[in-house]
Amino acid sequence: MIEKALQGNSRYWMWLAFLSAFIGVGAICYIRQYLFGMGLTGMGRDLAWGLYISQFTFLVGVAAGGLMLVLPFYVHDYKVFGRITILGEFLAISAIIMCLMFIMADIGQPLRGLNMILHPTPNSMLFWDMVVLLGYLGLNVICAWVILTAERKQVKPPKWVYLFVYISIPFAVSIHTVTAMLYCGLPDRHFWLTAITAPRFLASAFAAGPALIVIACLVMKRVAHFDAGREAINKLITIIMYAAIINAFFVALEFFVGFYSNIPGHKHSLEYLFFGLEHNGHVYNNLVPFMWSSALLCFGALALFAYMKITKSGTDLMIGIGCAMIFIALWLDKGLGFVMGGLAITPLDEVVEYYPTANEIGITLGIWATGLLLVSVLYKIAVGVEHEVEA
Repeated sequence: MIEKALQGNSRYWMWLAFLSAFIGVGAICYIRQYLFGMGLTGMGRDLAWGLYISQFTFLVGVAAGGLMLVLPFYVHDYKVFGRITILGEFLAISAIIMCLMFIMADIGQPLRGLNMILHPTPNSMLFWDMVVLLGYLGLNVICAWVILTAERKQVKPPKWVYLFVYISIPFAVSIHTVTAMLYCGLPDRHFWLTAITAPRFLASAFAAGPALIVIACLVMKRVAHFDAGREAINKLITIIMYAAIINAFFVALEFFVGFYSNIPGHKHSLEYLFFGLEHNGHVYNNLVPFMWSSALLCFGALALFAYMKITKSGTDLMIGIGCAMIFIALWLDKGLGFVMGGLAITPLDEVVEYYPTANEIGITLGIWATGLLLVSVLYKIAVGVEHEVEA
């Protein structure tokens, strides 16, 4: 089946070449960081994490979002998702590989990653995060490839593969739950010290992942003649709406805890993110525009989806815009705000703002381009098999 990735028109190869250019830039930036050290980043003593870990946190959710296709199709026998379930599994593979690349970029020297395997520490959440990430990656590779091969041969998948499918369901939940525990297990960072972190992560994951899949389906409908079906798209939009509303509710709960209860640790971080925080005569507000943009995009997308539901209308363009708004909103919320908001207020009650360097941005763009290239190739294979079966 791999040969199908090598068959495409000029637009397909131009797209891969475009992504390869960013991958090249990212590789050059990473070599610079490898040679000169983490001093090339905007991180420091009070900012142990930065753009790399924030992207890792967001992409874990994108990977977990594939559960919203696997669970209805394999457990509840919801046949409408039959054509796109493989897309969720392939998206999870690409997202997990991107997560691992961001971790490698963050630890500086790649060989340090072997310490997790050579010197395991089961009392550390980082160890369990590695276990569930690698486990979920392996499960998706096995399930997706075996099931797609069976579909190409037009036979039923072997029964043993369904055991791996069912095991992948709790793994999908666990990858984001364990990631959340990395944050809420740090008592000196008050903004993260809340039991609602894991549910909030899962809610945002179940909106961001399906939103990206819907966008991919709309793109492939135009360029690859792959129609996922309006019923499947509408059902995904419903899932996205519920998940985004639940995520917004959880954010509102954080505001209640911080402002009504007047807890400084929560209140100061929320003030810094949404209104700017005055400290020692200086106002720190570099993330305020991003957080308000996130809120406006989220509620704007929900209003657009509600309009389409009420009027029983909605074009592919409207659906694509709404899903893009949700995806960007959640990226701003979790890919920037959550991590930076918790780090900006130090345990010594000082405010330290983070600004990523050009080198960090270059590596980040390179990793994102790698993920997009990988998912493009995997989707090309899936669509090629689908067309072969139809023929």
